[in-house]
Amino acid sequence: MGSTLPPVAIVILTWNQREVTLECLGSLEQMDYPDERLEIIVVDNGSSDGTSEAIGDRFPAVTVIRNEENLGFAGGNNVGIRSALVSDASCIMLLNNDTVVDRPMLRTLVAVLESNADAGIVGPKMLYFDEPNIVWCAGNAIRWRTGDSVRLGAETRDTTRQVQPQEVDFITACGICLRREVIEEIGLLDPRFFIYYEETDWCMRARDAGWHIMYAPEARLWHKVSAAMGTASPATDYYMNRNVLLFLTKNLHGLAKVRSMGLAAGRNLLAVAAYTAKPCGGRRLPNRNARLYALRDAILGRWGKMGPDVEAVCYPDMPR
Repeated sequence: MGSTLPPVAIVILTWNQREVTLECLGSLEQMDYPDERLEIIVVDNGSSDGTSEAIGDRFPAVTVIRNEENLGFAGGNNVGIRSALVSDASCIMLLNNDTVVDRPMLRTLVAVLESNADAGIVGPKMLYFDEPNIVWCAGNAIRWRTGDSVRLGAETRDTTRQVQPQEVDFITACGICLRREVIEEIGLLDPRFFIYYEETDWCMRARDAGWHIMYAPEARLWHKVSAAMGTASPATDYYMNRNVLLFLTKNLHGLAKVRSMGLAAGRNLLAVAAYTAKPCGGRRLPNRNARLYALRDAILGRWGKMGPDVEAVCYPDMPR
């Protein structure tokens, strides 16, 4: 029966999160997908904590690719995707290293793609690791008018009532599974995003090419949300507020683009004003400055990895 399942490659990106990554790989080892139809590729984005060596010791069947430097989420995953495309993988899944997956997750995702010829991308239900019955994300919707997005089903209790897959605007890259043909048609992740919004852009490119984006509620994973950066870190504020403007620039036109970009920039400036008026003893000033840099760099077309001046604000204790 296993031989009838399509070959799948799972790409996991890691950066200085050895134990988190090992736990993720341990959960993949327990999946009910046949080993001979599954390739796991870990891209080490320049870690210095012995991640690659630990994976080699614990999971010798896993392919480890070491990048010399941190290429960001988009650039790092692109390295893994290129490797997966060289193999015979029919489906390629990007999976966050800060996740633990349900045993039947991959079979369920593949079944959705296999049963719907127009489905090009599918994602699972994503639950909080610390609150395993609470939904973090059940697919996403884009609010084009206001230039933002919303996690569907967020903060609701997980139930088994909804079992049929449904179409959504995009799947969070925490766990996103694509047909090989989709990637061959639309290309890799746009490295200009570095991190955040790259998967949203990917899904829009797939949708524009005629593919459906599906959410599969019976497939589940548990996400250690923001284990890498923190939901309110200056770095998150910088990349989110900069990259939404790149995303809107790429995917809207005319007055709709002007309106949505104006509202997105306006929300950012309101936060800047609030952080200036109430700096909370200076704790909010790095976030404020990161948001200002985000606007500056978007206006100047500075994409990719943040520059040294932004880095000094976001990571003041990092050796230079």
